[in-house]
Amino acid sequence: MGFLLRIAFWFSLVLLVLPLDIGSEQKGEEPVGAIQTFLAAREAVTDLSAICERKPDVCEVGRSAMNTIGVRAREAARIAYEVLDENFGETDKSATGTVRRPAAEVEGTAAVPPAKPEPALTKS
Repeated sequence: MGFLLRIAFWFSLVLLVLPLDIGSEQKGEEPVGAIQTFLAAREAVTDLSAICERKPDVCEVGRSAMNTIGVRAREAARIAYEVLDENFGETDKSATGTVRRPAAEVEGTAAVPPAKPEPALTKS
C-alpha cells in the first residue's frame, strides 16, 4: 500500500509541474505551486505513517489483509503454472536435453545413412 501511495504522490507532482492551461477555469482560486503541494503531501505521508501508533487495530487488519492477498496470489500463480504446464509443457518427461533426435533415428532406421569415414592419407 505504501508503494501505491508513493506512486500517487509522484504522479500528482508530475501533474502539477506540467504546464496546462486550466487556470482559466478556476475563477477566484489561487493556484497551488509544486512546493506547497510537496509540503502538504509530506505532512500527509507523515500523518499516515503515524496511524499505527494512534490506531493499532487498523495496522493489524492491514497486515492480515496483505497476508491474505499474498496467500491468494501464491495459490493463483500455482494454479496458472499447472494450467500452463498441462497445455504447453513437454509430454516426454524423460528427455533432459534441448536437442531432440529425429523419429527415424529413435526407431533404429536412420533416414540418411551415416557417412563412411574417409581413408587416411599415407605418406610414401
